[in-house]
Amino acid sequence: MNKNPKLYETVAALMAHGKGILAADESDSTAGKRLEMVHLPNDEGNRQDFRELLFTAPGIEEYLSGVILYDSTLKSGTDDGTPFGDLLISRGIIPGIKVDTGTKDFEGFKGEVVTQGLDNLEERFKEYYDLGARFAKWRMVVSIDETIPTDECLEANSVMMARYAQIAQKCGIVPMLEPEVIFAGGHDIVRAEAVTTRAIQILFHTMMRYKVDLEGLILKSSMVLAGDLYPQQSTPEEIANATLRTFHMSVPYAVGGIVFLSGGQTPKRATENLNAIAKLGAQPWPITFSYSRAIEEPFLLAWGGKPENADEAQKMLLHVCKMNSLATKGEYDGSKDSKLK
Repeated sequence: MNKNPKLYETVAALMAHGKGILAADESDSTAGKRLEMVHLPNDEGNRQDFRELLFTAPGIEEYLSGVILYDSTLKSGTDDGTPFGDLLISRGIIPGIKVDTGTKDFEGFKGEVVTQGLDNLEERFKEYYDLGARFAKWRMVVSIDETIPTDECLEANSVMMARYAQIAQKCGIVPMLEPEVIFAGGHDIVRAEAVTTRAIQILFHTMMRYKVDLEGLILKSSMVLAGDLYPQQSTPEEIANATLRTFHMSVPYAVGGIVFLSGGQTPKRATENLNAIAKLGAQPWPITFSYSRAIEEPFLLAWGGKPENADEAQKMLLHVCKMNSLATKGEYDGSKDSKLK
C-alpha cells in the first residue's frame, strides 16, 4: 500500500473540530425536487441561483470544511463567471465530488440494488482534481425488510466501493464511503443496529482485503434509527448509544473520520441526535456531520425562490450550520432554538 500524506492532510482539514460538510451533490433531477419546495421550475438558471446563494452565504466557512458537488455543479459557477470550485477554495472550503452514477437492480436479489460508476473513473478523477476537488463520495443503498439486505448484495457493493476507493487514492483524492441504511420501513432500532453493523463490517473487511489506506478515507454513515413506519421512535440517547456501539463493532480505529448523513430526518432531529452522540465523549475517530436536506431545507423555505429573501435565506443557512457545529461539540440546546423544525 502506497501512503500519501496529502490524503491525510485533506482528511484532517475536512474533519476539523467544529466544522462539517455540506452535501450539495444532488443530481440535476434531485435538485429539481428541492426547487419544487419553493415552486421554481427545474432549469439550469434556478439550479445555479440555488447553489450560488448557498456557496456565497457570509460566514459559512466558520462551520463548513467541505462541500460535496455534482458533476454539473463543479463545472458551473457564479453569475460573474467564478467557478464554484474556485469560489469554495477561496473561502477555505474543500470541494468534493459525487462520482457514482446511481444504482441498478441486483439480478436475482429482489429489492436490492448495486451502485454503478466505475467506467472511466480514473479519467474523471483527473478532470475533477484539475477543477479543485480533493475528496469524493460513492453511495451504496442498504434497504431493510424481513429478508434483506443479503450478504451477497453487501459484498458486491463493497467490492465496487473498494475499487472506487483504490482509484480515488491513486489520484490524490480522499474517498468518502457512504453505506446508507435506508430510514424508510417498519423495522425497529435493534434490527437497524444489526444491519448497519453488518454492512459496515463487510465494507471494511473488503477495504482491507483490497489494501485501501484506511487513514486516507472517511466513512459517511447513517445514524442507527428505527424505520420511519415503526410506531415507537427512539430517543436521541438511544440512537447515540446504538450508533456508537455499531461503530465500535465495525469501524477500524485507523479510519480517518466519520461523518453522518441526515437520511430523511427532520433538520432539528438530525441536529439533536448528533448532539447526543457528541455528548458521549471523544471517540477513536473524529465525528461530524455531512447533511444535505437537513441543511438545505430551512434555507430553501426561508428563500422561497424570491430574490428579496436572499439575505434571510443565507442567515438561516448560517444558523443551521452553526447549530450543527455546536452539536458536534455536544453544546446544542434544542429548547432554545426556535428556528429549526
